[in-house]
Amino acid sequence: MYKYPFIMGILLWGASCAPKASSDASAGGEVRLVTLDPGHFHAALVQKTSYPQVNNEVYVYAPEGEDVAEYLKKIEAYNTRAESPTQWDEKVYTGTDYEEKMLREKKGNVVVLAGNNGKKTDYIHHAVSAGLHVLADKPMAIHTAGFEQLKKCFEIAAGNNVLLYDIMTERFEITTLLQRAFSQLPAVYGEQLPGTPDDPAVTKESVHHFFKTVSGAPLIRPAWFFDTEQQGEGIVDVTTHLVDLVQWACFPEQVLRYETDIELLDANRWTTALSPAQFREVTGLDSYPNYLRKDVRNDTLHVYANGDITYTVKGIHAKVSVIWNYTYPQGGGDTHYSVMKGSKAHLIIEQGREQNYRPTLSIRMLPGPDAEAYEKDLATALADVGKQYPGIGLRRLEDNLWQVVVPEHYHNGHEAHFGQVTENFLSFLKDGALPAWEAPNMLAKYYVTTHALELAKKKVP
Repeated sequence: MYKYPFIMGILLWGASCAPKASSDASAGGEVRLVTLDPGHFHAALVQKTSYPQVNNEVYVYAPEGEDVAEYLKKIEAYNTRAESPTQWDEKVYTGTDYEEKMLREKKGNVVVLAGNNGKKTDYIHHAVSAGLHVLADKPMAIHTAGFEQLKKCFEIAAGNNVLLYDIMTERFEITTLLQRAFSQLPAVYGEQLPGTPDDPAVTKESVHHFFKTVSGAPLIRPAWFFDTEQQGEGIVDVTTHLVDLVQWACFPEQVLRYETDIELLDANRWTTALSPAQFREVTGLDSYPNYLRKDVRNDTLHVYANGDITYTVKGIHAKVSVIWNYTYPQGGGDTHYSVMKGSKAHLIIEQGREQNYRPTLSIRMLPGPDAEAYEKDLATALADVGKQYPGIGLRRLEDNLWQVVVPEHYHNGHEAHFGQVTENFLSFLKDGALPAWEAPNMLAKYYVTTHALELAKKKVP
């Protein structure tokens, strides 16, 4: 059901008159960005880098307010920085009919979405129906109804020959890349263990923080970010990355079907509490908006930001979990922990205080193989992996434990990964298609997150 009859008219027009991708952004054509309702700082991070095939004019359509003001402030900082400044020319429209105007004018051919997740699936539906490519921040759906709509979006995108893609930055973190690479080498990893619900074969945990710095400045979050009806619960938000990494690492470039390859076993959710002072610090607001009052008890805001999911993918038991704290300890930041369990070794990523909050990959040999023979196999494997990632090394910490030594230049940081994702997307546009496994695996991913939320909600709080 469309909220505005006018939008429905635009979509019907777009379905019949929209230019095909083959004559526009794909096949090497110029890319023209449209930023729609940028309520999350990730919208700006897509533009932290310039791209040769992307026109510097960016058309912005958004409701007037702090969200678009914060986005434009970040773009201005990128344009005026001393080192490698960008040259974005933002053309901004902030009327109440911002989406209808965007669909009518079609000033660009790629819509960038990063903002209110309660609106996002509708935005995607409207954009692909109008024949526009979409590069969307996660999550693209935050409940099962959104998942059903997203399925239709992929069908419409295929029919209109446009690409729909989500921004999976964690695929570009170097220790994650190396964990995946070593897991594909039987001499080091052995065979992938199936695991059990109590002892999963793959575990991924992510700790995030409401108050932090982005591009060197304190991050101001919109108040709606704390409303799970608009932002989505943690179990359908950050876990999108974790579920994606399970699929991407364990089944590289393989098509996964949620109908047959996924089985949900368990899911849980719980809240993070924010005091009025903390809410004021992170939003700049002196009081809670009315839409948050449902989550306020004794003047403290309780946000369902945390959750975990236990499930199987093609018989491999996995568990993902996300935790949101208010802020991180001095010198810290968002952290990631991951274990992949093979028959010969465990591949472990840690990012805590002992690692100086820098993600670190280690390889722990399991009992059985001869340590000296295994180390020779490990050296051979390192040479193979080093062809793709020159300069990496190994440091033996214990008889059965090695740390993968990663040169500093590979640690380019989370913000840089947005440029890498965008470059990937631009290459897909040039090819005129996503890799065959990407669309079905996106659906498998959002099936896991949205249906896990439904499962968790059935439990007594």
